[in-house]
Amino acid sequence: MTPQTQVPNVEVIVIGGGFSGIGAAILLDKAGFPDYLVLEEGDGVGGAWHWNTYPGVAVDIPSFSYQFSFEKLSTWSRVYAPGTELKGYAEHCVAKYGLADRIRLNSAVVSTAYDDDTALWTVTTAQGDEITTRFVVNATGVLTKPKPPTIPGLDSFAGETVHTARWDHDLDLRGKRVGVIGTGASAVQLIPAIVDETAHVTVFQRTAIWCLPKPDAPIAGLGRAVLGWVPGAKALTRLASQTYVELTFPLAAHFHNPLHLATSGEKLARKALRDQVTDPVVREKLTPKYAVGCKRPSFHNSYLATFNRDDVYLETDSIEEITATGVRTATGTEHPLDVLVLATGFKVFERDNMPGFPCTSRGVDLGDWWVKNRAQAYEGVSVPGFPNLFSILGPYGYNGSSYFNLIETQMAHITRCLTEARRRGAAVVEVKQEANDQYFAKMLARRPRQVFTEESCSVSNSYYFDENGDTPFRPSTTLETMWRAGHFPLADYEFVS
Repeated sequence: MTPQTQVPNVEVIVIGGGFSGIGAAILLDKAGFPDYLVLEEGDGVGGAWHWNTYPGVAVDIPSFSYQFSFEKLSTWSRVYAPGTELKGYAEHCVAKYGLADRIRLNSAVVSTAYDDDTALWTVTTAQGDEITTRFVVNATGVLTKPKPPTIPGLDSFAGETVHTARWDHDLDLRGKRVGVIGTGASAVQLIPAIVDETAHVTVFQRTAIWCLPKPDAPIAGLGRAVLGWVPGAKALTRLASQTYVELTFPLAAHFHNPLHLATSGEKLARKALRDQVTDPVVREKLTPKYAVGCKRPSFHNSYLATFNRDDVYLETDSIEEITATGVRTATGTEHPLDVLVLATGFKVFERDNMPGFPCTSRGVDLGDWWVKNRAQAYEGVSVPGFPNLFSILGPYGYNGSSYFNLIETQMAHITRCLTEARRRGAAVVEVKQEANDQYFAKMLARRPRQVFTEESCSVSNSYYFDENGDTPFRPSTTLETMWRAGHFPLADYEFVS
């Protein structure tokens, strides 16, 4: 059926003003699609770096990789930049590339709906705005919605409660008894950053995390001058950084059986435990029972040693309930607290987070479609039955490399589709079912070589796994993802005028 001709309010709507949305906007401009609008829920840009401002927050891959390839800075203060610098980098990109007038803040998207007759999406915001658009780019990411724990009595705690993803900077921890629930990446960064001001910290650990040494260092003086003035220095530094990142996740996780890189990582992590934790009982409690890679590891140089302190206690008994005055464990131990910190991470593959709003096409909701058919998307970008809808971080799109590489790779795919649609005068761009099925089968066929198939992963409590037990990462090298973005067959899509 040929759609009726109707002019939308804007040609492209980008949902999300984090780095995905910022990168999408810049690359839409570069590809010749300036008629777009970025809708952002928060009152500032930066996404995770706008929301996450807890003490100690920092990037967990080298800054030389955690930036756009076309906008490399020489002013990072450290190899692993603190969160404030990432927030500043987001604002820098918005200003340099002239995006501000096409970003609408405080505009949470509450629904998106596609109309076959007009080949348009209607995007509705929390303010009640209904905006029509030809194409939607979902750039919301996944580490955006805090996930509070489901523990009895959580609301009864009479002290102060804060989630790491929504830190309260009026909260004074000096001389306080603080309980931290969770030992994921945010807890690993937070705990060493607060122990010198608190009276006591109790860490409630459900599942231990592998913590590897962090090759971090300040960048100042000569180092910054070299990056800023020596020709090719930034490119060479990025290449070295990308190689390190590739070895520590994409190759280690997706080629686990043939390369055994994860095994080398585990040896390094065990050595760190032996070197940094003096009490053998505590060391054993901090040692994970699953293979490196089942769960996102962390990188820190002082987290493990923090548990040598007399004013830090590691509690590994399960929590029975939270009371008005603290936490009671299943063994009956009472931990009196003044402040409760929820370092419990984010919703990731939950039904209400992918996507984070109703997204309907032809009477089908995308979230329901994924529940019924398993999470899947062609090249991590497109889903059959949902025309003119593209994702930066769709299932089987991210291979675990730099998130910025993902943004640039997926946008190369998306802008190829948009450019071809413009060339053909097509109003509809939809991936073919056969192409999607072939891609999904290819991803599943690569599963046996991944670390996620390790039996020990069953006890990792990892957000990598969805409700079907799938890990919707793209089991590919970064070079393959980049090549595919420029060479996937355009015939895998149907273009309708």
